[in-house]
Amino acid sequence: MLQLSNLKGPVGGRKNRKRVGRGIGSGTGKTSGKGQKGQNSRSGGGVRPWFEGGQMPLHRRLPKRGFTNIFKKYYEIVNVEQLSRCAGVDPITPEVMKEKGLIKKLDAVKILGVGELKESLSVHAHKFSKSAQTKIEKSGGKAVNL
Repeated sequence: MLQLSNLKGPVGGRKNRKRVGRGIGSGTGKTSGKGQKGQNSRSGGGVRPWFEGGQMPLHRRLPKRGFTNIFKKYYEIVNVEQLSRCAGVDPITPEVMKEKGLIKKLDAVKILGVGELKESLSVHAHKFSKSAQTKIEKSGGKAVNL
């Protein structure tokens, strides 16, 4: 029966730390297992992980592609089916959406046409997909661009 008093770890599960520089009899005395001279025998020696011995590094050998547009506009996405959570509020603005937890930041908001809409809502957003706009207007609501 397994009890706290007779627990055992896996065989070979714990290994003693290598104590270097503790005399000839320890097996790692004198040079502490680092060989004779050279970069790796010195304190603080060795090269950083991505160093290629002076060869042109991989990140400089590979061709660079594309660029990042620093003026790109990011939209918070809200689906039409999520708007039913804001029912009873008129009009539904980005502030209301943030309050109800539909969006995280008060950036530009885009409404997409995923799902169905039962009630007529007046929705104010920065952008609407065509399907979202038709679904909102078909249910008797209004899609207003900010």
